[in-house]
Amino acid sequence: MNQHSLVSCIMIFLNGEKFIEEAIKSIFSQTYPNWELLLVDDGSTDNSTIIALEYAQKYPEKVRYLEHENHQNRGMSASRNYGIDYVKGEYIAFLDADDVWLSHKLEQQVAILESQPEAAMVYGWVKIWHSWTGNSEDSQRDYFCELGVSSNTLIQPPQLLINVLNGHYQDPVPSNVIIRQNVFEKVGRFEENFRAWGEDKVFFAKVQLNLPVFVSDQHWTKYRQHPDSCCYLVSRNKHPIPGGFKFFLDWLEQYLVDQDMNNTKIWRVLQIRKSNFFHSYPIAYGFWVKFLNFLMLMGRQILPANFRHWLWLNIGMKLYR
Repeated sequence: MNQHSLVSCIMIFLNGEKFIEEAIKSIFSQTYPNWELLLVDDGSTDNSTIIALEYAQKYPEKVRYLEHENHQNRGMSASRNYGIDYVKGEYIAFLDADDVWLSHKLEQQVAILESQPEAAMVYGWVKIWHSWTGNSEDSQRDYFCELGVSSNTLIQPPQLLINVLNGHYQDPVPSNVIIRQNVFEKVGRFEENFRAWGEDKVFFAKVQLNLPVFVSDQHWTKYRQHPDSCCYLVSRNKHPIPGGFKFFLDWLEQYLVDQDMNNTKIWRVLQIRKSNFFHSYPIAYGFWVKFLNFLMLMGRQILPANFRHWLWLNIGMKLYR
């Protein structure tokens, strides 16, 4: 393994003071020494800004602090893209500010990339992590999703994207992947009209549709489930956000048209998935789903977090049953 390959770690955050330091420490604990950390502030109003600045000031050779102009909140995709603008590494890894890496994550993932020159990206098992609370009732709630493919294998496109459309399998998540820097030149970056839910799904779809991906049987990431996380709320109901998934399906359909892929296996799978989706959600029901998703996504600009949390718990969770 080439110990001199630099890995650029990008951590975006918005009001993440509760968990961000634990996430940062998991990067400092890596057995792979050659990394840099870019902390991208998406307009935080809590102490997470101060925490990030303190790390950048204390470790200037390893950590950089970035923020949007005028400390704006521009969303997850724009923040990931902003971090990509400043990377110096051959490889890029993401860690969300409420997740944690195991200490051998970068070492093992870099080794795989360097032994698999065709692989654009690597990911493996993700622990769905409830036991971080220390509560006895949460201690048995951790689990892993099925990978859906043979592990320790280079998967050719578009099989992983077909699995995403069919559901029931683990998708790659930002905190669990490592990506070659040139992949962003080949497939483009994160789509900035996806500000929150689905931004990672859209980017990974572009990778899975165009490039080989190595799927490992290793476990590198603890994916924290907590009440302030939209993904946690969705997982409790055991359904994706219908309006959000429709947004993803609509985007994918247009992407396939733009890429002249509308006479392929993935196109046929998508049309079946869309047909099943619309059959499952009547028009009136779909209207309220769409309206609530609009409030949840656009309301980040004007609605307090505690009100959006109440809105989801008292209306959203019932609507999606």
